[in-house]
Amino acid sequence: MCARCALQEDLIEQLLPESSDPETASRIVDVLCKADRPESIITWKRSPKVQALLRSLSSGETPLTHEGLDAAAESANREANHLRALFIHHGLLPYQDPYLARFETWVENKLRDLSEEVAKPVAQFATWHHLRRIRSMTTPEKSAQAPVHSAKQEITETIKFLDWLWDTHQRTAASCTQQDIDTWLAAGPTTRKAIRTFVVFIKNTGTNHRVDMGHYTPKTRPTITQDQRLAWLRELLTGTSESLPYRVAGILLLLYAQPLVRVAKLRTDAVETSETNGNVRISIGAHPVPVPRPFAELLQEHLASRPNLRTGADTQSPWLFPGTRAGQPLHPNTIMDRLRSLGIDLRGARNTALDEHLLVSPPPLVADALGYSHQIAFLHADAAGDAWSRYVNLRTKP
Repeated sequence: MCARCALQEDLIEQLLPESSDPETASRIVDVLCKADRPESIITWKRSPKVQALLRSLSSGETPLTHEGLDAAAESANREANHLRALFIHHGLLPYQDPYLARFETWVENKLRDLSEEVAKPVAQFATWHHLRRIRSMTTPEKSAQAPVHSAKQEITETIKFLDWLWDTHQRTAASCTQQDIDTWLAAGPTTRKAIRTFVVFIKNTGTNHRVDMGHYTPKTRPTITQDQRLAWLRELLTGTSESLPYRVAGILLLLYAQPLVRVAKLRTDAVETSETNGNVRISIGAHPVPVPRPFAELLQEHLASRPNLRTGADTQSPWLFPGTRAGQPLHPNTIMDRLRSLGIDLRGARNTALDEHLLVSPPPLVADALGYSHQIAFLHADAAGDAWSRYVNLRTKP
């Protein structure tokens, strides 16, 4: 008997006899049997937690809903979330961004132990600013990962500030003074600048009109030399220091100045190959840009051998970098960690790559090609010493 047939027979025997909803149980069986490697599901479901969760879903004790899986995750977190990803991918559950769902739980846990003087303004800030904004912008194509990360930083720093404000001066968000904010910022690390969004929030909502806080400007801007950038490109193109997917991701950073959060969310249809001349282009901005050789060959090799296509989601993953969880791309932090372990300065590499493009092209063209806003492109051009203006002056001299 083949592995898929053995898996199907085992699941039917395990789930259907106790099922209060045979149709739902049959759909669960079908989803699990669609795995490209059924052997992996056979191994995975040997876990007592997996077996208990599958029986609970089949019997109706745990509803086949996001809320049901949230409750199950309290005792079987990894198992419940793996099934959630499979069910979303195969249409048994509606789409739910995992970062947004975890962020909602994170906010509830953060508020639980705070004093009322601190909890109330933090809850308003988290709910009416961050959660409302993140919910409105999150789609299956646009992950909440980056905005959630930023929101957590801002909420954490806001809690620290309000705790200090109450413990030291017995003042709240409504009664704090400009001197309180200035003292807090001056007496600690630069991470305290993250309270700016909260200061703007309490001012705009009428909680406190007496305070203000300007934008923070970093004193340093990390870069690497152009020689270092070219050396890393050469290593990732021809070396063996890392596996193919991470080499491709690193080249997208070094060649096109792409943030790795954006790289992780690239889809396979972003890459197109001309049927007439074999030229490869990739869409990372407003229009496709050429992929030079030999990177074009490396990118095509990666497309033909993407990893993590046997995670229970079949082989049709739309992601250029499929993750280990069904239907999800590779986590950007995974890519960052692997490239940092090689010794690549990620921010420095991105800044230098962008600077080099701005050296030979005007900021609006660079912005459209690489997926940056015009404002950011002009800021980088200024920080790099107005390279485009110098280039134009050189070209226009007789």
